[in-house]
Amino acid sequence: MNDLIKKQLQDAQANMDKAIDHCEAELTKIRAGKASAGMLDGIFVDYYGSATALSQVASINTPDARTLLVQPWEKNMLVPIERAIMEANIGINPQNDGIVIRLVVPPLTEERRKDLVKKVKEEAERGKITVRNIRKDANEKIKRLKGESVSDDEIKTGEAEVQKITDAYIIKVDKHAELKEKDIMTV
Repeated sequence: MNDLIKKQLQDAQANMDKAIDHCEAELTKIRAGKASAGMLDGIFVDYYGSATALSQVASINTPDARTLLVQPWEKNMLVPIERAIMEANIGINPQNDGIVIRLVVPPLTEERRKDLVKKVKEEAERGKITVRNIRKDANEKIKRLKGESVSDDEIKTGEAEVQKITDAYIIKVDKHAELKEKDIMTV
């Protein structure tokens, strides 16, 4: 196989890896009724005038399956952290006891579980669309190689390889979504 086509395949695969990582990250943000520190990813606190990730101003622990403890490094950060969690609207009310902020994750109702499964499917579909767009870009780049000493047969072979890679990554997205659905529906 032509080196130029191999490079396009490697680039496509690297981009698809990033797409899978992003999809996984988005799926972990969907809570499954169990407390996890990842639920607070993406929450930023006003730390002396600059938006700072919550994990950089406090330690986040899970003492049990339904509780998150947020302990700020500085006592004066309790109120800004509490405000940031409420503004993030993650469906959990923080309880500030003056030392730590306790977040009790409520058990999921059947209706809420079904809504979360819908969210998982939407996120998985976004991941698949991203992978397909990467495939499209890779195929276009391979077609553009026609004038650069690349034969039509090599282009067809390259496109077939891109399709094989795409199929493998679509299966990976489906597996991640299936695991997350199982996790959500487990009572």
